[in-house]
Amino acid sequence: MKRRTSRHRPRALGVLAVAALLGTALAAPAAHATAGAPERADRLTDLVNPFIGTENEGNTYPGAAVPFGMVQFSPDTGHNTGYDYSQDHIRGFSLVHLSGVGCGLGGDLPVLPTTGDLTSTDNATYAARFSHDDESASPGYYKVGLDSGVEAELTATARTAVQRYTFPATGKANVLLNAGQSLHRTLHTDVEILDNRTVRTAITGSGFCQDTKPYTVYTITRFDRPFTASGTWKGADVTEGAKSSRADGERNGAFVRFDTTKDRTVEATTALSYVDAKGAARNLRAEGGRSLDRAHRAARDAWEDRLDDVRAQGGGTTLRRTFYSSLYRSFLAPNIGSDADGRYTGWDQRVHRAKGFTYYQNWSLWDTYRTQTQLLSLLAPREARDMALSVLRVEKDSGWLPKWGYGTVETNIMTGDPVTPFLTNAYQQGLLRGHEEEAYRALKKNADGVPPADSAAVGREANEEYIAEGFAPYVKDRPHAKPGDSDYDHGASATLEYALSDAMLGRMAKDLGHRADARRYAERSRNYRKIFDESTGFFRARDASGAFTGPADPARSEGFHEGTSWQYQWLVPQDLPGMIGLIGGKNAANGRLDSFFAYDRLVADPAKTAREVWVNGPYDYYNADKYNPQNEPDLIAPYTYLSTGQPWKTTDVVHAALTLFTDAPTGMTGNDDLGTMSAWNVLSSIGLFPVQPGTDTWGLSTPVFARVDLTLDRRYYPEGRLTVRAPGTSDSQRYIQSARADGADYGRTYLTTGRLRGLRDLSFRVGSTPSSWGTGTDAAPPVVN
Repeated sequence: MKRRTSRHRPRALGVLAVAALLGTALAAPAAHATAGAPERADRLTDLVNPFIGTENEGNTYPGAAVPFGMVQFSPDTGHNTGYDYSQDHIRGFSLVHLSGVGCGLGGDLPVLPTTGDLTSTDNATYAARFSHDDESASPGYYKVGLDSGVEAELTATARTAVQRYTFPATGKANVLLNAGQSLHRTLHTDVEILDNRTVRTAITGSGFCQDTKPYTVYTITRFDRPFTASGTWKGADVTEGAKSSRADGERNGAFVRFDTTKDRTVEATTALSYVDAKGAARNLRAEGGRSLDRAHRAARDAWEDRLDDVRAQGGGTTLRRTFYSSLYRSFLAPNIGSDADGRYTGWDQRVHRAKGFTYYQNWSLWDTYRTQTQLLSLLAPREARDMALSVLRVEKDSGWLPKWGYGTVETNIMTGDPVTPFLTNAYQQGLLRGHEEEAYRALKKNADGVPPADSAAVGREANEEYIAEGFAPYVKDRPHAKPGDSDYDHGASATLEYALSDAMLGRMAKDLGHRADARRYAERSRNYRKIFDESTGFFRARDASGAFTGPADPARSEGFHEGTSWQYQWLVPQDLPGMIGLIGGKNAANGRLDSFFAYDRLVADPAKTAREVWVNGPYDYYNADKYNPQNEPDLIAPYTYLSTGQPWKTTDVVHAALTLFTDAPTGMTGNDDLGTMSAWNVLSSIGLFPVQPGTDTWGLSTPVFARVDLTLDRRYYPEGRLTVRAPGTSDSQRYIQSARADGADYGRTYLTTGRLRGLRDLSFRVGSTPSSWGTGTDAAPPVVN
C-alpha cells in the first residue's frame, strides 16, 4: 500500500458553504413530468444496444453517460470491471466506469436502494437480485426492477448522476451510499451527512492492473426531499443518527431513509469532482436541479446529435444496430476531467485551471492510438483538439507525457511509446494549430530521454539501450522500478512500437523544419530491422548482450506484449515495403498473410473461420500463429494486403472480422479498451481506416453500407460533409471494381486527410470477383519519411 500523504487528503468544505453553492434550485422536489421536444420516431439512439460487450470480457457497461462525460452511472454486479450480463445481483449503481478496460477501475460510490432494516454493510451481501426481463438501457438511460420491489432509473449529465427510485409503500425505504467499496483498491474515505437532504463523500483509491499513486474523487448527493432517518457505518458497525465517518481501507458509508407509504418516488443527483468538495458542489449547482425525465431527455438528445453525424443506409437491422452501438461506444471516452469552473487536478496533484479548452483525462493510449483517436479526429475534431491539449497539459504539469493515464495519475500500463502517434495524429489532422512547437518539444523530450526516478512516468523505459544499440532488450524477470508494465518485459514489441513512433515524429519534425531531427528519427524508424532474425524470417527479442533469445518458433516467441511474432510482424506501417523485402518480397508476404489469416478457409466460410480459427478466448494472446482480431497489435494487419498488390483480400479479411460484432451481450471481440475495438468496427464498416497511425493516411476497403453520409466540422473539413457510396455491396458483391473521387477515377488504395478535406463524394463500384483495382505501382500507401 502506498503511504498516503497530506496532498491526497480530502479537502473540506463547510455545511454553510455547501448550502450557498447549491442554491435554491435544488431545494425543491423535482417534478417527474417529461418536458421538451416531441418524440421522434426515427431516432438513431433506438438502434444502440448498450448491453453489447457486457459478457465474455468485453467489459463494457450498460449504464448512463453523455458523450465524453465525467460520470458513467452504471450497475455493478460483482465483475471486477463492473457489470457482467451473466450475473444476477446488483451491488450498487456507481459513478465511474471505463468502457472495455481489462482491470478493475472506478466503481466509485455504489448506491443501492433497499427496504427494511440495514443488516449488512457489505455490498456483496446486500446486493439485490434482478432479472434481465425487467431491465432496459439506451444511450443516457438505464432502468431495472429489483426483486426487492424497487424500480431504479439512472441518467447523467457531464458531471452528475441523476437517479430515481420507485419504492414499495413502506416506512423504511433506504438508499445506501457505499464509499468504501469500489472497483479499485480503496485507501481512505470520508462520509458526511450535511443536512436532511445532502450527503458528501471523498474517496481516495489506487490501482489499475497494478498499484498506482493515489487519486481522490469527491461527491455530493442531493435528494429531492428530506430523509426521515439517516446514519453511517464503518466496517460492520452501523450508527443510526451519526453524521460522519472516516475509514482507512475498510467499508465506510451512509444510509438515508424515507417514508414511501404515500409518495413512493425518491430522486437524487450526485455530482463528481476530481478537484475538491467545492468543485463537486459547484458542478451540482451548474448541472443539477433537473428532474430525471428532463435530464434523460437532454442526454438522449446529446447522443442523437452525436450519432446523427453518421447516416448509414442499407444493411439489415442487426448490422445497423452493431454499427451504431459501436459508434456510441467510440464516444464514451476520454472523459471530461475539469469542473464546471475549469479547474482540474493535474498530474502534479495540484489544482490548475483550463482556459479556452476543456480538460480531459483517461488515456488508454496503447489501444486508442490505432483507431479511436483517428475516428474522433474525423467526427469530433473540436473535442479531439481539447484532448490533445489536455495531453500536453499532462506534460506541462508533471514533466512527462502520459502512457496510460487514469484520472489524475499515471498507471504505466502497456508498453512502447503510444503518446507519440496520438499527438502526431492530432498534428497531421490540424488539431494543434498554434501549439505545434509546444507539442514537438514535449515529444522530442519523450523520444530522446527517460523519466527520472522521482517521476511517476516510465516513458520509453528502454530508451538508453534503444538509442545506443537500436533495440529495446528483453530482460526476463527484471525488477520493476515503478508500478505498471516494463518495456524490458516486452523488448521486441517495445522496439517495434518505438520505431513506429520515431517514424511519425520524424515526419512531424520534417514538416516543422527540424531537418537534423527528421533525419535522425527517420533512421531510428528502421530499427525494426535490428530485431529481424534471418534464420527464422521473423522478428525476435534480443537480450541485453544482443543475442536472440526465447523460442525460435514465432508462434511461441517471447518478449512481445499480448501477442506473438506472427502477430507483430505486420506492425511496421511506416515501412511496409522494407518489411516485405525482409521476408522475401510480395509473393512471400502474400503467402505468409494467407497462412496468417487462414485465407482459403476464410473464403469458404468467413464467419466460422473468424470464430473457430482466429479467436481462442478474450485473453489468449500467446502461442498462436493466426490473426487475433480481439487485440490491438493486429488491428492494422488486414490492411497489409493494400501494400502487397492484393487489396481485395483486405476486404475479405475485414468483412470476416466484422462478423464478430453482433447485437448481443457477447457481441464484442474482447475488451473494447475505451472504444478501440468499436472504432475499428465503425471505420472498417465505412471503408476508411488509419493504416499508418500518427499520420494522415487512410486505407480504403469495401464499405458494408450502400451509402454513408458523414457530417464534418467545417473548421477542419471545409466541405462540411463526405458521402461514401458502394451501391449493391453485400457478402457476395464485396470486391471493389473501381473507385471515383468526386466523379474522377481513383486507383489508389488510400487517401490523405488533405484530400478528404476537399472531397465530397467517394464512390465504389463493387462486384462478385476480385479486380485489378488498387494494384498499380503507386497504389499502395507510401513509406513514411
